[in-house]
Amino acid sequence: MSTQDPSARRSALRAEAYRIADEILYPASGEVDRTSAIPGSHWRALADAGLFGIAAPPEVGGPDLEFAEVIEILEVLASGCLPTAFTWLQHHGVVISLSRSPNAPLRDELLDATISGRLRAGVAFSGAVRTPPRMTARRVDAGWVFNGHSPFVSGWDIVDIFQISARDVDTDDVVAAILPVADLRGRVRVIPMQLTAANATSTVSLQVADLFIPDARVVTRVTRDEFFANQSVGIRINGTLPFGLIRRCAALLDASALPEAARRLRARADAARCALDTAMTADAVGLVAARADAAQLALDATSALVAAHGGSALIRGYAAERLHREAAFILVAASRAEVKDLLLRRFSGLEPSGG
Repeated sequence: MSTQDPSARRSALRAEAYRIADEILYPASGEVDRTSAIPGSHWRALADAGLFGIAAPPEVGGPDLEFAEVIEILEVLASGCLPTAFTWLQHHGVVISLSRSPNAPLRDELLDATISGRLRAGVAFSGAVRTPPRMTARRVDAGWVFNGHSPFVSGWDIVDIFQISARDVDTDDVVAAILPVADLRGRVRVIPMQLTAANATSTVSLQVADLFIPDARVVTRVTRDEFFANQSVGIRINGTLPFGLIRRCAALLDASALPEAARRLRARADAARCALDTAMTADAVGLVAARADAAQLALDATSALVAAHGGSALIRGYAAERLHREAAFILVAASRAEVKDLLLRRFSGLEPSGG
């Protein structure tokens, strides 16, 4: 547990996020896109800075960040390298699950290592989101049997452990288990995906048939209502990704001697961020609309950069070209069906666009 003054520790974490994003991640982002590989030095820099543990509560050594400070760090790192930030983002859900888990032996085994970044974690929860669920769990002696698939699982060749969620066929509870990737290899079917953007996330479709999971690996079991009650927080956290792209586009517009365009994008981002924060606690419909607004604004920001850079924005590997592809990624990745449906209606003209 850190003995540093809590306020100084929080400030240091934020400062490190800016430094890593601007001095380490962004300068390498083109090469990450070209090679579809995130260098190990990225993970070491994040771990050395203490950024794998930002979601941990203070009683287990976490920095006790305010929610707005967590959001700031997520946005800043997304502005550095989207594949790195997107893969790292999944890790924090596992830290939260472990910190709250009634399974003390599993918590003792994994929590410290995930907080420090010695173990990197990923999640496969999309199979439990839809109704009927894509991933189901059936109770058996001393454990569970999972069947189904999670269609969009990032970090397969990057992380050490995965948290897999499924819906109980009898109660509709959501059962989540944490398994080492080494234990999953050969027991599940993995279909790699070639993504047009953020391909370095090592994203796969995970297909499971009669996968036995002992009770000792179950991290949480919650009701369906409890599971979906947490989705608004997830929408807000995933909503940091568009703002990362907007931050980078504004910086590049400034560097292109277009400060007024950059200023206007930042002002629009501030308004969209405020709408997300306001809707998160009080307005589920408004939250979906605000998340869609942020995704559209990221597309506007990258389109502005394409227009500013002209022909070079058509050349594979140039920043404007890559960021424009990444804006398309953000329209659908880490989103929800309601957000995508609203975007479809807006882009097709069935419904007016947001602000």
